[in-house]
Amino acid sequence: MVTQNWLYDGMLYIYALSLLFYFSDFLDRNRKAKQMGTGLLIFVWMLQTVFLVERIVSHLDMTFMTLFEYLLIFSWLLVTASLVISRFFRIEFIVFFVNVIGFAVLTLNLFGIGSGASLARWELARDMLVVHVGLMICAFAALTICAIFSGMYLFLHGQLKGRHWSKTVQRLPSLDMIDRFMFRASLIGTPLLTLSLAVAVTSILTEGRYGLLLDPKVLTSFAALALYIGNILQYRWFDGPAWKAARFNVISFIVLLFNLLINKISSFHGWS
Repeated sequence: MVTQNWLYDGMLYIYALSLLFYFSDFLDRNRKAKQMGTGLLIFVWMLQTVFLVERIVSHLDMTFMTLFEYLLIFSWLLVTASLVISRFFRIEFIVFFVNVIGFAVLTLNLFGIGSGASLARWELARDMLVVHVGLMICAFAALTICAIFSGMYLFLHGQLKGRHWSKTVQRLPSLDMIDRFMFRASLIGTPLLTLSLAVAVTSILTEGRYGLLLDPKVLTSFAALALYIGNILQYRWFDGPAWKAARFNVISFIVLLFNLLINKISSFHGWS
């Protein structure tokens, strides 16, 4: 639990899951993923509406509305607008980016002072760090698997190109299968990495420690994310060769490994 309010927690978790499905559709034009993302987003809208009505009823005197309520209304409007756009205009790119902002606003609202929905400010900073690290660990696991498949692809591609028919080559799956699992692992890991960094940046901005945005760990994390997203886009949208995508996956993973090695010179995870 991130907060003491199960309804707000439910909104956050379901919203994050919805974004994962939208991200999959955004990159790979997956109709089932889009339907799942839309369904979850509608559920988020319903939970937001219930939560918003409860907050308004408990604060009938509008002069006592806090920043928490205003940001909650703003997030609700973004979700509403994205659903309308998705239903009547079908501009998928706008829907995805609008909801990324909506999720960031909802996360930012966890730090609202006197909101009554969240824990003490320092406890939230700690808990949001736990959420960030948890998402990062899941992303790292998926991207590790992606790197393994990428390495297998490069090895098998090189062996077949050189016509080296060894027993090791015979035991490996086909290039087609390796390519498929490599891409799927990347599709899982990349949005998890995106959400992890979104939570991290939101926490930094809320804490007012803007200098952490230039921390080596933060910069290398965004560099790795840019490499992964760029790789997926060039591979799926511009029909880039699979061997080049595999090579970029390995390079991106090396950047992530470097990110782990610079923990000692980073102050990002040192805040209290």
